[in-house]
Amino acid sequence: MTPRARQSAAAAVTGLGLVTAAGIGVKDTWSQVIGAAVPRGVRRPAALRDLPCDFMYMVDGPDVDSELGVSSHRLMARYAQLAVIAAREAVADAGLDPRSWDSARVAVVIGSAHGGLDFHDAQHDVLTARGARRVSPKVPLLNGINGAASSIARDLGTRGPSLAVATACSSGTDAIGTALHLLRAGACDIAVAGGAESMCSRSNFAGTCNAKALSTRTDDPTAACRPFDVGRDGFVVGEGAGVLVLERPEHARARGAKPRASLLGYGAAISSETSSPVAPSEAGIELALRTALADAGVEANDIDHVNAHGTSTVMNDLVESAVLHRVLGDGPLVTSTKSMTGHTLGAAGGIEAALTVLALQEQLVPATVNLQTQDPRVPVEVVTRTARAARLGCATTTSLGFGGHNAALVLARD
Repeated sequence: MTPRARQSAAAAVTGLGLVTAAGIGVKDTWSQVIGAAVPRGVRRPAALRDLPCDFMYMVDGPDVDSELGVSSHRLMARYAQLAVIAAREAVADAGLDPRSWDSARVAVVIGSAHGGLDFHDAQHDVLTARGARRVSPKVPLLNGINGAASSIARDLGTRGPSLAVATACSSGTDAIGTALHLLRAGACDIAVAGGAESMCSRSNFAGTCNAKALSTRTDDPTAACRPFDVGRDGFVVGEGAGVLVLERPEHARARGAKPRASLLGYGAAISSETSSPVAPSEAGIELALRTALADAGVEANDIDHVNAHGTSTVMNDLVESAVLHRVLGDGPLVTSTKSMTGHTLGAAGGIEAALTVLALQEQLVPATVNLQTQDPRVPVEVVTRTARAARLGCATTTSLGFGGHNAALVLARD
């Protein structure tokens, strides 16, 4: 339950939108995630040919011509297209009509780690092969990390703050936390917030392979993402978008909206004490999580469920699970839905926040797919094989990003 002392500082989650490798739309994605099916959308793009990791989890579709219109989608990189589709679903799910809202009181905050990097890579190839005059004049527009936020704002006709957040794999979580701060500050009544990513970059994949962060289970890619499993060997890149509609509670009540959940708190911290920008740090994760709990006004034993960052890399899973156990104890049921969606980088926080809301609503914790034998060094209870029914009041979702960025959200059943 929402602590009475924090009610005025909470945000109502009134709408969700999802576009993932598990499914297009909230209903489709959730049914796949709780069904613990084999991950969908395994693709081997030509850009990744002959790399140690030549596959990723991609969205099956969508038909952007029919969804967005030819003239509109050509002014968006793919990650922005996915973001707009998810945002449209979230706004409709919230029962909002952009034609009648006060557009100056609507904010858009979207996180992404790489923006239009795939478009940039393609145009770099054009530059190298065909010369400068053949490079698209859309590079400045489609390459930027701000593209998803600005595309959503244009599509919905909003006039309030439109912000892009770039904190690597914490971007989506930090975007939602930033939106919470805007609502609390009175800068808006409604915030459309989350993350989006579509990164199929040969240079980025090659570098991440060399950093030993990606799974090289090329013989069985559907089983490659296996968070907390003793045989995990790295993460699988995914693409997608997850968007929440957040409102000031009094604004939602005034229009008769029934929230799906409440966003109670947010915490962020940098891991500056480590010399490696890619190694997770217990201190940074712990500070972000404790800050989120304090911001929410809840105790550690109030947390019933954690949608963990759970990337399927050896060190991330060990470090994160150690912190979760130290801060939250033995109580919460832990899962990593990346086992179904892949690691969607800057979109992960938005997608996982939406899935955490659904877990609270449905009182059901998704299983961590492909987890066959839990690493004995992982001290938390990870849900495996099938989704588990449970009494869930409060939940947290965590995000860890290259560069030392850490963030956490606390959500509660409404």
